[in-house]
Amino acid sequence: MPVQDQDSSKDAAEENGLPKLPLPDLKDTMDMYLRCVKHLLTEEQFNKTQKIVKQFEAPGGVGELLQSKLVEKREKTANWVFDYWLNDMYLNNRVALPVNSSPVMVFPQQNFRAPIDSLKFAAHLISGVLEYKALLEAHDLPVDCARGQLAGTPLCMEQYHRLFTSHRLPGLEKDKLVAQESSMMPEPEHMIVACKNQFFVLNVVINFCRLNERDVLIQLEKIKEMAESGEDRLPPVGLLTSDGRTEWAEARSILMRESMNRDSLDMIERSMCLVCLDEASGPELSDTTRAMLMLHGGGAAKNGGNRWYDKPMQFVVGEDGCCGVVCEHSPFEGIVLVQCTEYLLKYMIGSPSKLVRAASVSELPAPRKLHWKCSPEIQKRISSSADKLQRLVKNLDMNVHKFCDYGKEFIKKQKMSPDAFIQVALQLAYYRCHGRMVSTYESASTRRFRKGRVDNIRSATPEALAFIRAMTDGKLSSSLLQNIEKMRMLREAITAQTNYTVLAISGMAIDNHLLGLREIAQEMKMEKPEIFKDAAYLISNHFLLSTSQVPTTVEMFCCYGPVVQNGYGVCYNPQSDHIIFSVSSFHESPETCSAEFVKHLLQGLQDMMDLCNECSTDPNTAERRKGPTLEPHSQASQLEKTLQSESDPTKGKSPTQTNVQIQNQSSAKVKKNNEKK
Repeated sequence: MPVQDQDSSKDAAEENGLPKLPLPDLKDTMDMYLRCVKHLLTEEQFNKTQKIVKQFEAPGGVGELLQSKLVEKREKTANWVFDYWLNDMYLNNRVALPVNSSPVMVFPQQNFRAPIDSLKFAAHLISGVLEYKALLEAHDLPVDCARGQLAGTPLCMEQYHRLFTSHRLPGLEKDKLVAQESSMMPEPEHMIVACKNQFFVLNVVINFCRLNERDVLIQLEKIKEMAESGEDRLPPVGLLTSDGRTEWAEARSILMRESMNRDSLDMIERSMCLVCLDEASGPELSDTTRAMLMLHGGGAAKNGGNRWYDKPMQFVVGEDGCCGVVCEHSPFEGIVLVQCTEYLLKYMIGSPSKLVRAASVSELPAPRKLHWKCSPEIQKRISSSADKLQRLVKNLDMNVHKFCDYGKEFIKKQKMSPDAFIQVALQLAYYRCHGRMVSTYESASTRRFRKGRVDNIRSATPEALAFIRAMTDGKLSSSLLQNIEKMRMLREAITAQTNYTVLAISGMAIDNHLLGLREIAQEMKMEKPEIFKDAAYLISNHFLLSTSQVPTTVEMFCCYGPVVQNGYGVCYNPQSDHIIFSVSSFHESPETCSAEFVKHLLQGLQDMMDLCNECSTDPNTAERRKGPTLEPHSQASQLEKTLQSESDPTKGKSPTQTNVQIQNQSSAKVKKNNEKK
């Protein structure tokens, strides 16, 4: 059943006590919208946008009508934006999932000395998955809680229950997220193992008993032997799932004509997850190479067909030690993927492999190979899918870099948010590459609210632009006074970024609100309001810089591709003394180059460190050295300290300066929202 149509009693019980997502005031969103886009537009474009916005928000106007309809929707639903957001972000999107949509976690490089070692690793990993799934089924997984002064406030856990019980179903115009939402339905008791582009059913529960690790290993050995036998070698049907969503939907409808194919599709779609036993991909296994192999499997010539991209969790175990997880993103956010994979890696480190025969199932039935009846038309489509995946492989420009000069501890010593600091560095890098600032996306969790997913932190702020211009004014040297002025601008940029983060995690940012207004207009069959046809709206939603912080407590990193053809995807993992950056772009775009972006990013991080070292880390001391002309700054608002963004787990742990006007606006908004509740 489609998950967006469900609001089951189980969900209601789990969400008990969580507030509904607030709905910002129309004027607040319109004011912030103008502030966010002004410096991204020409003067002529902005003047036109101002007039359009004024007309849209006028009393008795279109905006007021749409806002009233959203107020009604908020009253009637658990989360007023959930369906709109899911459809807009994922299900309406027609692009292929690998690289374009599905993020991956790259595990530490494994040292497999013999082929059996990779199977032992896979068996141990599967045991960890079963342990984790048992916690989920028993509702024994600890509830995620907000950090900071609101420690103990529960966060929405709904996404976790889609990890192993859902799949994305392709549609001709729109996909569906199909999830088991009822406790009356039996939990899946099998996984799918992909080996040499063939698919096998691995029953992990037999006669009501869960297989132990030794039995799992025996079954994996049988599967590998069956795959390598060469008998009845079937076409790589998995390649179809790597195609555009409409093309895959068309191919799936053709497959469904045959009962054999329907059975195979059903077994895959109802499975817990996939375990992909990959062949060795080549001698060089740098971080960048492993990231690319996780993202696309190396294409049809390597392991690109050894996948089923509709499944949320695909655990990849390569014979050469290249391991990780490929994630279909529509069921859950990155933090859920991190929590799950960290549990698994810690389980494998802390729980010795149990390959004893004790408590074994006495007679293990042979794993079942899935069969396909492939018509000439399906063969042709598989070949076409393979060609398109290969173009994607050649097009991806990936660069993973471990920046070791400093990490988040140095940034926190400056009394700044590491996430905000890195975001400003990303803005500086883009400006140095391209000579302009562009619309930027940074995901911020809204899991404090019922069925919360994410909203967007708009990192391309006017304050960041002022700092960037000061850093790129072409002067060869700067006096101490000039550096103190730059430091002041940096702190203002950090403050602006932090304050917008507070708005986003408290449900008061602009992107979800604008989306809701647009979609309500469409539901009412109105002509699209002018504000959504305006150049400013189109520019502001073309995210040339798509970013996300994905911190981990174990050695691994996340990466993904750009969301537009001429943009960058930047995922970063700040650690105490280093930061891992995964930067992606497309070779076919003449505007982008990942290596060039990384070069400017490293230079910017170095320049920002030098600036911090040159100036006092105490802003009051810095102001005294500069003189009395600087505007005073207040300490961080209570709101900033207590509302902790999952995009930045360090927020709220150290004081930072804040802009008084925006601080008061944020506090007023949240206070107003609390009164509504």
